[in-house]
Amino acid sequence: MKLITTQQYIGRGLVTLLFVMLLSACSDFGDTNIDPVRSSNLDPEKQLNLVQLGYSGGLGVNERVSVMLTMPMVQQIGGIWANRYGQFYIENKPYMGYLWENTFNAQLLNIVDAVERTDGKEDQTNLNAICRIMKVYLFARFTDLYGDIPYTEAGKGYFEGIVRPVYDRQEDIYHDFFRELSEASEQLDPSADNVENDFFYDGNIEAWKKFANSLHLRLAMRLVKADPQLAREEARKAYEAGLLQNNAETCMMQHENVQNDYTDIRGNGLSAALNQSSEPSRLSNTLVDIMRESNDPRLAEMAKYYTTYEYRPFDRTDITEEVRAVVGYTGVNSNEYLWDNWKGSFEITLPSGETHVVTNNEQKIQPANFLIANNAPYLHLTYAEVEFLLADATLRFGQEFGESAQIHYEKGIRAALEQLSFFPDGPTFTETQISDFIQSVPLLPGRELEVVNTQLWIALFLNGPEAFANWRRTGYPVLPSSVTSESTTTETPRRLVYPLTEQEQNAANYQEAVDRLGGQDSWNARVWWDVEQ
Repeated sequence: MKLITTQQYIGRGLVTLLFVMLLSACSDFGDTNIDPVRSSNLDPEKQLNLVQLGYSGGLGVNERVSVMLTMPMVQQIGGIWANRYGQFYIENKPYMGYLWENTFNAQLLNIVDAVERTDGKEDQTNLNAICRIMKVYLFARFTDLYGDIPYTEAGKGYFEGIVRPVYDRQEDIYHDFFRELSEASEQLDPSADNVENDFFYDGNIEAWKKFANSLHLRLAMRLVKADPQLAREEARKAYEAGLLQNNAETCMMQHENVQNDYTDIRGNGLSAALNQSSEPSRLSNTLVDIMRESNDPRLAEMAKYYTTYEYRPFDRTDITEEVRAVVGYTGVNSNEYLWDNWKGSFEITLPSGETHVVTNNEQKIQPANFLIANNAPYLHLTYAEVEFLLADATLRFGQEFGESAQIHYEKGIRAALEQLSFFPDGPTFTETQISDFIQSVPLLPGRELEVVNTQLWIALFLNGPEAFANWRRTGYPVLPSSVTSESTTTETPRRLVYPLTEQEQNAANYQEAVDRLGGQDSWNARVWWDVEQ
C-alpha cells in the first residue's frame, strides 16, 4: 500500500483526468478518422488511480453520504447541524443525489472506460482484472444506496453513444457482480503484467485476488433475506476461492497529511468532512452505551473530550480524564442536538495548570483526533469484516466455512481491535485487553446474529455506507427512535432517492425504475435485497 506524494499526484495527471475526454474531442478537427468523442490515448492505469483516490478523497461525497446521511442514520455520530438529515430523518433530495451527480460522470465513467480499454489486451490482463473488480466495488455502493441503477449501459456515452442508459434491476446487477468477481479473480496472474501504480495493494496480485473474493463474500451475504440459497452458494464460492487471511491484507487507502479542500484530494475526504466544522460531530450515545456496557477497550481510545477550538481540531487540548471523572462517557442521544440536554459548566485544571471552564459542548464526547486526521487511512474492506461475515454465514448456513462461528467471531473481534493501529497514533491493545473483551461479549444463545452484527457495526465505524447496508441486511443493532418534530418520516430510511437530473434527462428509464419501487421514489422504499421480515 502506497503513500501518495505530491510529485506522484501531479506526475500521474490525476487532476487533469476529468477533463481529458472533453479536450480530446476538440484537439484535432482536421482528422476525420479520429473518433470525436473518445480519447485514443488515455492511460487506464491513471483512470484506476483516479477512482481509487477519489473514492475516499472526494470530500463532497463523503461529507454528504457519510457525515450527513449514513453515519448519523445508523447512530454512530450525531449532534451537529450537518448530521440532522440522517440523524432525524430530514429528507434532503439534493444531498441524496450528490453521490450520483458527482461520481457517475467521473469515477464510474472512468472505470467503465478503463475496463473497455484493457479488455483483450494480453499485456494488460491483470490491469483489466483489477479494473473489473473496482468496477464492481464502485457500482455496489451505488446500487446498495439507490436500488435499480444504470449498469449494463452506464458510462457508455463516449464509446457507444448511450446517453440515456436503462436502469438494470438490482437482482440482475448482483448476478453480474458475482460473475465479474469470479472471472476477475481467476484472471489475476502474478506472472502476468505488473500494475505498478496501484494505491490499494501496490500491485500485489495475490492480495487483489483475496480482495475480490472477500468483496464477493460481502455481496453474497447481502442476499440472506432476498435469496438465502444464492447467498449460501456465492458465500461458499468466495470462501473456497480464498479470502483475506489477516489484518495485513486489509484493503485500505493511505492518505497524505494534507487538508482536503474539495480540489486537493490527497488528504482523507471523510476526515476533512469530520474535522473542518466549527463544532465536530459527536459520538452517538447508541454507540457509546453499547461499548461502555461491554467494557470495550476501544472506547477509551476512540472517544475523547476536547477544549473548543473552532476550525482547528488538532490544536485542541485533550481533557478526557478531567471531564470523564465528572460526567463519565456522554455523547448525544439519538433524537437530540448537541445543545439539547444542556449540561451546566464546571471548572477543571488543565495540564498546563490553568483553570478551564468546561461548557455544555465540551461535555459531549467526540471521535478521537487520530480517527479524523488528514492522513488517516480509509478502510475499504477489512479482515475483521470478513471474519464477522463468516461467523454470520456459519450461524445461518451451517459449519461449512472452515471453523465454528465462535472462532470466526473471536478472530473478528481481535482483528477489529488491532485495525485501529493502522491509524497514525492509533492504539495497540495488549493480549490481556483483547482476551478480556472477547470474554465480555459472548455469543448469547438465541442472540448470536445480533451479537456478531453489533460488533461488525462497531468495526465499520467511519464506513457509513457499509454500516448502513449491513444494518438493513440484519436489523442489528436495534436502534432507538430518533424522530423529532423536524422529521419528515417516522421510520429509518432504507435508500437514497434518485437525483432530479435523472427525472429531467433520463425520464423514461427513471420512471420505469420508480414504478418497480411501487410508483414513488421514496427513501422509505426498500432495495431488492432489503426484504422486510
